[in-house]
Amino acid sequence: MAVAVPPGRASGWAWRPVARDALLARAFHSCTELRGQFYLVGGLLTGGAREPSSDTVVFDPARGQAVRLGAQGTPARSHHDAAPVGGRWLCVVGGWDGSRRLATVTALDTERGVWEAWTATPGDCPPAGLSSHTCTRLSDRELRVAGREGGVRTQRRYGSIYTLRLDPNARTYCYKEEGCHTASRSGHCAALLQIPGPHPGHQLLLFGGCNLAESEVAGHWSHGKIKEEPPVAPHLMEQLARLVSSGQGSQKGPQGLRHHSCSVVGPFAVLFGGETLTRARDTICNDLYIYDTRKSPPLWFHFPCADRQLKRVGHRTCLWNDQLYLVGGFGEDGRTASPQVCILDLFI
Repeated sequence: MAVAVPPGRASGWAWRPVARDALLARAFHSCTELRGQFYLVGGLLTGGAREPSSDTVVFDPARGQAVRLGAQGTPARSHHDAAPVGGRWLCVVGGWDGSRRLATVTALDTERGVWEAWTATPGDCPPAGLSSHTCTRLSDRELRVAGREGGVRTQRRYGSIYTLRLDPNARTYCYKEEGCHTASRSGHCAALLQIPGPHPGHQLLLFGGCNLAESEVAGHWSHGKIKEEPPVAPHLMEQLARLVSSGQGSQKGPQGLRHHSCSVVGPFAVLFGGETLTRARDTICNDLYIYDTRKSPPLWFHFPCADRQLKRVGHRTCLWNDQLYLVGGFGEDGRTASPQVCILDLFI
């Protein structure tokens, strides 16, 4: 376990390994917490692979054990996103199936243990095809999808924003394109954060996925519109607050970062790893970034790491039981998937 300590500081952080299983070795997968279990869907098993995995692995963080789910109809996907719905369904949205980019919704019914291809309703206006996009849960019936559509030859010069409405009982979905656009982003992350101050509410921020260092707003909701209750992590929130108090904040975020991870912990967005677009060599990163929204304007805090074994791209982080977990991803060579599960430790 390597510890990253800023020069001249007494605080630091580390990813502490807590489990290891070959079933978890993958990148560009989804990893979603549902009922205390982590559901890993698809991904690429080796760097350079074009055919995504078609298996689903369930990791129990309490026991540190992983099992392959024998559900029928598991979709082959990578560069997709997923969201829990109704405490029962795991909805996989878009992604690469080995031959094309999709905008369909396929859901795992965790009670029945089967995958279901949900049906688009009349009036559906789907994206041209989604990969390396984000899909953020707003409620059990509404997701917000953001990112670049299509492949390199067909993509637009801007990113589209869609509201994806779901009907779990009817197993149907419907896309609606919003009137606003963002910069053309791919491999970015999205964070639904509460807005403090005299006009509270929520906003959905996009980070990375292009050469810009600035974030963009992909949605804004007034107080009471978003009913989602984020996971409670009081101890981790306190530790993050103490960690940023030891650093120097900046209004400028990481530039040119993509395929990193992002988890919201109270007023903080915690970003890790990824691939930088700002240099031609040694592109895979192992830096920790914390976006602190407690004051206006929000500030970025950068905590670098010298341990090259912590470099990750195409990985995921999940928040559960007041701890942040790191799952999968390719390492420094961009080809070898990590079989480890780690927990973020903060030393204050």
